[in-house]
Amino acid sequence: MSAGEQAERALCARLAGGPVGAELVAEVLAAAYAAGALQLERLGTVRARSKSIARDLVTEVDLASERLIVEHLRRAAPGSAIEAEEETRDAAATGLRWFVDPLDGTVNYVHQLPCFGVSIALYDGPRPLLGVVHAPRLGETFVAAAGAGAWLVEGAGGPRRLSVAPTEALADAVLGTGFPYRRSQLPHSNLENFQRFFHDVRDLRRMGSAALDLAFVAAGRLDGFWELHLAPHDVAAGALLVREAGGVVTDADGGEDWLRGGHIVAAPEALAGRIRARLVH
Repeated sequence: MSAGEQAERALCARLAGGPVGAELVAEVLAAAYAAGALQLERLGTVRARSKSIARDLVTEVDLASERLIVEHLRRAAPGSAIEAEEETRDAAATGLRWFVDPLDGTVNYVHQLPCFGVSIALYDGPRPLLGVVHAPRLGETFVAAAGAGAWLVEGAGGPRRLSVAPTEALADAVLGTGFPYRRSQLPHSNLENFQRFFHDVRDLRRMGSAALDLAFVAAGRLDGFWELHLAPHDVAAGALLVREAGGVVTDADGGEDWLRGGHIVAAPEALAGRIRARLVH
């Protein structure tokens, strides 16, 4: 057994107390790793085209990654619904539903910046069960299962449990955020919120991948994250990572409409309210 296989087996054992069986966790990891390998193989060779507007990009690697992941999930969990970014959107139904962003951070990918990755989450109705964010260029995989914690696997190393930062004051915080592609067409582009924090926080980061922003909050690298105008596939996996790492996830008003409501705040509990208090949306 290779070191990587040993690390994966150890991770599945850590998640055994959660609601998803080890075999299904292994299948989801295999799908994420396969998509990540494809992305690394094609990095620097692809042409992008625009979707909704010029800055909203998609590549053949986005599409190929989604098809690969969907094939894995159909085989591993027949009968469950899938909602992915590019092509696959099963009819709304109760029960198990996958949220898939096959290549989160496409603009980064096109420009060969390292913050891009695969995001896969399983929900039972509104309840998150499993979340995986795999960053192939960084060599990191973030995994959480409901009630079983959030974990990081780096290369062949064993899984390391994650915890959000203990930060309470904005003055001590490094916050992440992002901006919508249709920023010139929306009443709130998030730039005004950026300015509301600019002078009072330790610093601000714009990574270009909401899935990785949330994973970094779970890992305590970012102290908090907010963003407007996001889709379910952007946040479904990362939100569970943050919650299982001891943080809170709400919409911009402090409610629970963060999955489909478009606006999200994720941070340690002591900091989340301070972030929400400054947001306009």
